Amino acid sequence: MIKKILIANRGEIACRVIKTAKKMGIATVAVYSDADANALHVRQADEAVHIGPAPSSQSYIVIDKILEAIKKTGADAVHPGYGFLSENAAFAQALEKAGVVFIGPPVGAIEAMGDKITSKKLAAKAGVSTVPGHMGLIEDADEAVKIASQIGYPVMIKASAGGGGKGMRIAFNDAEAREGFQSSKNEAKSSFGDDRIFIEKFVTQPRHIEIQVLGDRHGTILYLGERECSIQRRNQKVIEEAPSPFLDEVTRHAMGEQAVALARAVGYHSAGTVEFIVDGDRNFYFLEMNTRLQVEHPVTELITGIDLVEQMIRVASGEKLAFGQSDVKLKGWAIESRLYAEDPYRNFLPSIGRLTRYRPPKEGAQENGTILRNDTGVFEGGEISMYYDPMIAKLCSWGKDRETAIDAMGRALDRFEVEGIGHNLPFLSAVMQHERFRSGRLTTGFIAEEFPEGFSGVEPDEAAARRLSAIAAIINQRVQNRAVEISGTIGNHRRIIGQDWMVSFGAFRHRLSIETGADGAAVRFEDGTALTIATGWLPGQSLGLFTVAGEVIAVKVDLAGAAVRLRWGGMDVLARVRSPRVAELALLMPEKLPPDTSKLLLCPMPGVITGISVGEGDEVEAGQALATVEAMKMENILRAEKRGRVARVAAKPGDSLAVDEVILEFE
Repeated sequence: MIKKILIANRGEIACRVIKTAKKMGIATVAVYSDADANALHVRQADEAVHIGPAPSSQSYIVIDKILEAIKKTGADAVHPGYGFLSENAAFAQALEKAGVVFIGPPVGAIEAMGDKITSKKLAAKAGVSTVPGHMGLIEDADEAVKIASQIGYPVMIKASAGGGGKGMRIAFNDAEAREGFQSSKNEAKSSFGDDRIFIEKFVTQPRHIEIQVLGDRHGTILYLGERECSIQRRNQKVIEEAPSPFLDEVTRHAMGEQAVALARAVGYHSAGTVEFIVDGDRNFYFLEMNTRLQVEHPVTELITGIDLVEQMIRVASGEKLAFGQSDVKLKGWAIESRLYAEDPYRNFLPSIGRLTRYRPPKEGAQENGTILRNDTGVFEGGEISMYYDPMIAKLCSWGKDRETAIDAMGRALDRFEVEGIGHNLPFLSAVMQHERFRSGRLTTGFIAEEFPEGFSGVEPDEAAARRLSAIAAIINQRVQNRAVEISGTIGNHRRIIGQDWMVSFGAFRHRLSIETGADGAAVRFEDGTALTIATGWLPGQSLGLFTVAGEVIAVKVDLAGAAVRLRWGGMDVLARVRSPRVAELALLMPEKLPPDTSKLLLCPMPGVITGISVGEGDEVEAGQALATVEAMKMENILRAEKRGRVARVAAKPGDSLAVDEVILEFE
């Protein structure tokens, strides 16, 4: 058995591997860059070795530095996690040459499946259904346009060495094919050091469903069911689940058998994933094989009870799998929500900074027999860096069926506290409540179709607005009562807190009164209806549990001057609680207008300017590319919103800009 594992990765996946290694009694070694000196994986490992500057190109993907760390610590095995060197055949060969166990598949399988073009040819030969496309390399944008036209739009432009949504673009016409080719090429070069590009047909109304495979070194290869990964943004998975709400047993078996056939064709062992695109008639086509552990592996673990990291370690140690295909049973339903450092209110642009609050919900057994799991690599007070993937955590829920798992996820997201950076918690909550998601009518276009103008939060309906108004009034009353207790009396007089209030936010205005009793409070609205509320919330608490009409809901609470900010179920409201007379006078106050930034191109995220496409005095048209910003390994093209003339160029390629720094000024 392996004695000491070096994890050639960082963040959440490094912590995940350390957890299983410790359970198995195996020592662990972390590696870290300058940016990760105080990272959680460094704290959790038995040993840690510094490997260089913050950029991964100077640290985490430098093979010689990993080999030096191995030599220094005497590690006899390496787990690569995902990303970085996990599918790098040269790295696996270097470990083999050094006599170090690679906890992953054989080099030949990595080489064959790591190249998207080669893998499709091998898949077709193995009898696996494949998507029509051009499997040769494409030299330039002109050739890309020609090939795309021959295949027929829409097409998917993909990096041959790609993964994780990097180096991928969908093109619906020649202009998009030309631009997408160059962007994919640039991202592929930056992320993988390999800018080879190919093009294939984009399947409309597609679902992204993948099969988990697991094999040992003795010829046994199994499939462990499927994962539905259709909720994606820019080809980056956001929510995954297992099993898929779309597959029937016949399709599941057929996909599983084809996945095993492909794995067997390349002599595979260890954990791996075969990804398919599935159309509305359950026709499925091979996309790629990931010769590594997937980000979304926890949902498979939750429905099978199999620890995939443990099995990878045992396979790498030469052990046979202790179970067969007939032993693999899918039990219940699991959902994974990826919590990203991305601001959903700013078109999901990356966010960096300090986690001033990071308090995940409690893991383990929950109400209704559900289970929560949170795989993370951060901690309260830690920094989210611009150098790496924006993932903060993977929150997972398990329930006896899909509806139960979704409801458990919704409750858990409401209880997950993250402050200090932009994050996608409200968006994840919105998806959990979305009728189309809950009904299982998914495609990879779900986010683009259901949120075509971006995400601006969940608008409360009248019932939700009344709940929030009642909660805001109760909070205000407790804050007022505490203030009275602190200030005491003036002379023989104690300030009396009124019972009648006007609560307003957005388009909602609710006049109500509070009647306090031994078991809580009754909040009575002007139309005579009432809500009973009980809570243990006290001023200063950032999360409150409120029993409203018998239902317990978790609401994040912030006191903002005379207002109360409440966040629940993807809703984010700033409720003003005033006496009726003050509310009447407030209607007479003029509205404060935001500053005019219409003549400025502001940097929408912290990042590096990699290109300026215009110069001073240039005329620009609506939709024209103006500048390119790279942040968290993704290239973002900024475009003109309307026609105009450039008055000043305030930034240049290579500049590192913060949010809202000026790039261009217009006349």
